[in-house]
Amino acid sequence: MTILRLASFALSAALLATTAATVSAQTIQVNKENRTIAITATDKVLVLADVATLHIGFIAYGPDSDSAYAAGSRTSNAIVKALTAAGVPNDSIESENQNVSPVQEYQIDKLTPAEKAQRKFQVTQSWTVRTNANDAAKVLDLAVKAGANQSGQIDWSLKDENAPQSEAAAKALQRARVVAADMAKGLNASLGALLYASNETQAEPPRPLMQKMKGAMIVDAAAAPFAINPRQIEKTATVYAVFAIE
Repeated sequence: MTILRLASFALSAALLATTAATVSAQTIQVNKENRTIAITATDKVLVLADVATLHIGFIAYGPDSDSAYAAGSRTSNAIVKALTAAGVPNDSIESENQNVSPVQEYQIDKLTPAEKAQRKFQVTQSWTVRTNANDAAKVLDLAVKAGANQSGQIDWSLKDENAPQSEAAAKALQRARVVAADMAKGLNASLGALLYASNETQAEPPRPLMQKMKGAMIVDAAAAPFAINPRQIEKTATVYAVFAIE
């Protein structure tokens, strides 16, 4: 009985091994008919930003809630009026947040008693303003001179995100083709047709944020706008390509 059980176990193990080998052979087929080269290549393009999204805002104070709100209202409307009067469309100005709150003691502990009395409440408000990249300095200047004393951060972007991404993918595919051709040459073969290709878009690295201007500033109306240049936007693509070899 023991001998029969051992023989049965050995036969079962042999069948399992044969089945596993068959499955493996069906999954990975290596033969003379499968003559391909697979390449992964990455490339990028740099494009000058043509859209600027400015973050602007202000902080105003008052001895009580009503006074702070009134001061905030005047500043708020002055900022928006300055922007729209300069030709910035209303739908390019979007509210982010607005708040009326008491000032905490630690925020004014270094002020004189008279200054503390005038800063019992504070009003804050902020917007994003979307404009052409070349107008970023002008728009920021208008907002700051109208009272936007909590401003400065700019996000740069492109009107057409697809065109540079497609260009990066095309460059990556061309790079893959060049590498594949060199590999085929090393195998004493020539590169054939492209059989398959896929594109992977890579996330853009985070950029450091510009700190906002802080404090209640007295701005010289005659001062020139800041010297601000648009940033370059990097678009990267990774292509996986399979070529036939002949």
